[in-house]
Amino acid sequence: MIAILIFPDFQLLDATGPASVFEIAQRFVPVPPNIRMVTAQPGPVRSSSGVEVLASGLRADRAITTLVVAGGLGVENLLACDKTMSFIRRMARRGVRIASVCSGAYLLAQAGLLKGRKATTHWCRTQDFVTRFPDVRLDPERIFLRDGNIWTSAGITAGIDLALAIVAEDFGDDIAKETARQLVLYHRRGGGQSQFSSLLELKTPDGRFAPLLSWVRENLDKRHTVESLAERAGLSPRHFARVFTAETGATPSKAIERLRLEVARERVQSSGELIERVAETTGFGDAERMRRAFVRAFGHPPQSVRRSARSE
Repeated sequence: MIAILIFPDFQLLDATGPASVFEIAQRFVPVPPNIRMVTAQPGPVRSSSGVEVLASGLRADRAITTLVVAGGLGVENLLACDKTMSFIRRMARRGVRIASVCSGAYLLAQAGLLKGRKATTHWCRTQDFVTRFPDVRLDPERIFLRDGNIWTSAGITAGIDLALAIVAEDFGDDIAKETARQLVLYHRRGGGQSQFSSLLELKTPDGRFAPLLSWVRENLDKRHTVESLAERAGLSPRHFARVFTAETGATPSKAIERLRLEVARERVQSSGELIERVAETTGFGDAERMRRAFVRAFGHPPQSVRRSARSE
């Protein structure tokens, strides 16, 4: 049985996203697991969106093999709920696989499950989480992480990625891929991918240079100089370089390298494509140049990034 823990003011997609993954995966397995929403006070539970979900009480059901803990605005109130904390700890002692979505990681940390472990949560909660739980090895960039029998994921839709990874572990990658296809997902993301977008990290991602940067991202294999970019933007090279840096917080060359790194890392992690081919088609030109850029940005060369993603 898969139990999904919810509470008043939970984030609806934190719970229903993984539930939908497990429900669709059930269609392809001979003995599908049951899915149950659980809560401290059984009955209708109101999400932060106002939608109510019917949930059962917290029972130490021996059939539970996986517990997914949702996040949401109501997490703060739940941290002081002894009944919920006791339930989570009891599931952990039994060896149940426990996962959290978004701020659900706070509940796992409060229950003592994340002490000394690697974990992640939504990037906007990084500073607060580190302050409250300094004994957790938080990695704010990962979309999901696994440390032993404990899984944590970043904000909201990352719970779908985590659930697909659980499906792959239980039923194989083929069923996970078929589930992703039914969900109309482009592909299943590995947990090592970043929560951040290079375009979103710029000071004004929706400013006047957004169309230019989107075009660059779709044409990374081309040679992009200040002169060629300025011409496309309809500005003189000097004026373009000055205004671009002032508005985005990055020089044109640094912004383009970020875009190349983001696309290259995604392809290195999620495919078996040759490293040399990735380097060529993302504009690095050769594998050695891409390797140096990866080491500067991520602290590891592409081969290590790929191995790390595959080991999750």
